Amino acid sequence: MTCPECRRKFADSEPRCPHCGKENTKAGGMFQTSTVMISAGGADRVYRSVEEVPAPLRSRLLKSTNGANSATILIADRRGRKEIAKAMRSPGTNVPRRLMESLFGAQDPSGFVAWFTPAKRKVIISAVVLAALAAVALVFTRFG
Repeated sequence: MTCPECRRKFADSEPRCPHCGKENTKAGGMFQTSTVMISAGGADRVYRSVEEVPAPLRSRLLKSTNGANSATILIADRRGRKEIAKAMRSPGTNVPRRLMESLFGAQDPSGFVAWFTPAKRKVIISAVVLAALAAVALVFTRFG
């Protein structure tokens, strides 16, 4: 593509012209970035990915983020929410399972994520509804 600002050529997939910085309005898609900031030993360090973190510090990071006080945070704008919803609804993908694994932990020792299938979810909901109806019927027949 040719930049409308500086008239130099660059790849269509580039988000900006590498020569003048003009935004490429034709570039589309999803961009994933990550920033890892670690404050340890009185120093603050910023890394572009977990792989860039030195091995000893990475092992400490992994221990602290796999504990009970860790969480998954997902921030998305309107378009991002639409993309996530589309991926969740797509048949034949494992996005819902992967999202559950990220929410309940990649290492699920109880096997809950694998066990809690949609069919089992329906059976459990049906059993709860039947138990509630039985309790209501019991109350009305006993005290009615």
